[in-house]
Amino acid sequence: MRVLVDYRPALRARTGVGEYMHELVRAYTASHPADDVAVFTSSWADRPAPGTAAALSARVVDRHVPVAVLNWLWHRAEWPPVEWLAGEADVVHAAHPLLIPSTRAARVVTVHDLFFLSHPERTSAEIRRDYAALAASHTRRADAVIAVSHYTRQQVIERLGVDADRVHVCSSGARVWTHLGQAPHVPAGGYVLFIGTLEPRKNLGVLLDAYERLAARGRGAYPRAGRQAGRRGPDAALCGRDRPAVRRVGHGAARRVTGHRQRGVDCRVDRGRNAARRSLPSTRAP
Repeated sequence: MRVLVDYRPALRARTGVGEYMHELVRAYTASHPADDVAVFTSSWADRPAPGTAAALSARVVDRHVPVAVLNWLWHRAEWPPVEWLAGEADVVHAAHPLLIPSTRAARVVTVHDLFFLSHPERTSAEIRRDYAALAASHTRRADAVIAVSHYTRQQVIERLGVDADRVHVCSSGARVWTHLGQAPHVPAGGYVLFIGTLEPRKNLGVLLDAYERLAARGRGAYPRAGRQAGRRGPDAALCGRDRPAVRRVGHGAARRVTGHRQRGVDCRVDRGRNAARRSLPSTRAP
């Protein structure tokens, strides 16, 4: 089977969506080695990192087309078909809720949350312009919808009107994270790991407030840590700027995490193995 995956969110600084798609492709190619898997990237300025194909065990199809232009054409005109840019495929998997146009392939979309419906005023660019207006129509026409949690699946069914038998859960969390919080990966100086962009919809204030309450009771045994992927959100104070025990890390050269005990680890190399807890707070999930 020929599978084409939208890899654009992982092209430069991987956001949470980019990391999700990266690990999803790695897991798929490892379990389906006979399939022909390709990842599609598109940018005027940015190119895939050397070694991407080897890391994913997939072909890389890279085109010099500006992302904003391609998004407008795909979202609003549903043209051109992806086959014009990337060749024939049996399945085309979009990294977001909107369809990638195709002449014949089965089309899959991905939904992480419906924040764009609940708070469109907090979104920007094509998410604000297109997602709220088009997501219901696109997801209902998709051959399959991937939801990252059972809560999101239920939201897709109830709020977007997608048939339940076409919505499938593929949870976040790469396979290397399966030992989080289990011996021997619970060091005395372990940290609480958050992965994602720093923005209000991630609800980090609640996580940090909860930690401070535990610390006040003498139960704050683990340092706090946050990992920032991609752009800094508009309300950085909510996400730890005014909390000295939290150190933000990102996709640059310095990816250090230090916390209450001032013990540093390289979170990227460490892959979260020394995290005592992994937390994914949200304003839209229980």
